[in-house]
Amino acid sequence: MIHAADVREWRNLDVVDTDSHKIGVLEAVYVDTTTDEPAMATVRTGLPTRHRLVFVPLDDAIVGPDYVKVGYVKTLVKQAPSIGTDDVLPAEQEEAIFKHYGLAYKPGAAGERQLARR
Repeated sequence: MIHAADVREWRNLDVVDTDSHKIGVLEAVYVDTTTDEPAMATVRTGLPTRHRLVFVPLDDAIVGPDYVKVGYVKTLVKQAPSIGTDDVLPAEQEEAIFKHYGLAYKPGAAGERQLARR
């Protein structure tokens, strides 16, 4: 189980896929607002002059000494919805991220966001 208290230590770790292929570098962790547990991460990918942040779920993630291994293949992650490095995820785009990975999307009871950046 990944604990929210540990997420600050993950920033700038390499993110690798199920076959240990490097996807990019961990930028930020988003928690599920209903449980306050880590749910998604943004991974910095692209060329040095054209970085973008792609989203990847943290279910089944494994944290090693210098990496975070996610339970998804690199090609799927690279095709995920993304934002610019200085952008904020619009609430109306959250559902698309979950659908990309075949996950159920459940906004809060009052319609609030499911993800919050840590």
